[in-house]
Amino acid sequence: MTALLDRPPEADPLPSPRRLGSKDMLRLGAHGMLTRPLRAVLSALGIAIGVAAMIAVVSIPASSNKALADQIAALGPNLLVAKPGQTLFGDPAKLPESSVGMARRIGPVTGASATGNIKATVRRNDQIPSDETSGLAVLAAKPDLIGVLNGTMHSGKFIDAASAKFPAVVLGSVAATRLGIDHLDPAAPPQVWIAGQWFTVVGILNAMPLAPEIERSVLVGWDVAKDKLGFDGHPTTLYTRAQDAQVENVRSVLAATVNPERPNEVQVSLPSDALAAQKLVDESYSALFLALGGVALLVGGVGVANTMVISVLERRREIGLRRALGATRRQIRGQFLAESVLLSGLGGIVGVVIGIGVTAGYALSQNWPAVLPPLALIGGVGISAVVGAIAGAYPAMRAARLPPTSALA
Repeated sequence: MTALLDRPPEADPLPSPRRLGSKDMLRLGAHGMLTRPLRAVLSALGIAIGVAAMIAVVSIPASSNKALADQIAALGPNLLVAKPGQTLFGDPAKLPESSVGMARRIGPVTGASATGNIKATVRRNDQIPSDETSGLAVLAAKPDLIGVLNGTMHSGKFIDAASAKFPAVVLGSVAATRLGIDHLDPAAPPQVWIAGQWFTVVGILNAMPLAPEIERSVLVGWDVAKDKLGFDGHPTTLYTRAQDAQVENVRSVLAATVNPERPNEVQVSLPSDALAAQKLVDESYSALFLALGGVALLVGGVGVANTMVISVLERRREIGLRRALGATRRQIRGQFLAESVLLSGLGGIVGVVIGIGVTAGYALSQNWPAVLPPLALIGGVGISAVVGAIAGAYPAMRAARLPPTSALA
């Protein structure tokens, strides 16, 4: 002390006290977190669950929407469906037998085909009671139906001009599952029982999102349906493809074209509109689950705040010693705030990894492309850090307000 007082005025000034930088704060925060690893893991787990839930809730609908968009693009958003409605007296209406040919006369129409409902049931064999239909319909179909619907075969072949005259059937994807037929053996093709007759299965269709009624149906040829199943030849569903730019124009004239005498008895729809509506419903559910993920994140933040409060109480001597050695309130506050942010950030990173794994696994199980929005991934870590800062604010201020004498007592 005497040496300091005897320093000449021209001597170099004393160096100013060193202030802790950001790296030092982070190092102190990491040290405090690593001294209690089990508690840190359990605290970060709540944050990780919340972030993982939010990542999955954002990414899984995005993957579903991408798969849906791919399906619509592959199947075509230009498919129009016409069905008979009701007469003025409330009776079921019928489409004219010439409906398909009339639809093809519309200039922008690139293809048209139809199916007809047959009042018959289908069963796996003749020993099953007739009332056990498995919810499947029997439809008469024209050979060009698969081309108009842009459908694909899972196995076998579709009805052609030759098989349309014989007792042969093609199964929709759902119908094949319910009938227990998942493959075709050319040497011994499976058969199904329709209206007291055996029909040979010649093909199985893949899924058709734009025509789900086909998936739950058994298709027979138009001619054999008339000859053996009592089909009257009137289409019950008319499928029409139009040029993309002319879909609305074709939609406006389709009813009057296929049934000029009674256009009010024809109902025209655009299946891609129904898929778009389904997408809106999915997005509303996504918002609900996103809110639940936010609640989980909030609960995790409360857990971090609780952990930091307990940490301050347990480390009173450390705080008092650091204050006695010259640490400022700002440095103490920064140390505990850094520890809280690191703890939450660690939970956020783990949550992002878990969310990616959940999204990829679920998308793979549904044969969807895995879509991971970058904003959601970055936001997951960022939100967790913000939650950590908010959760650690009170414990950090409480630690900074501890007087050194009482902390060391």
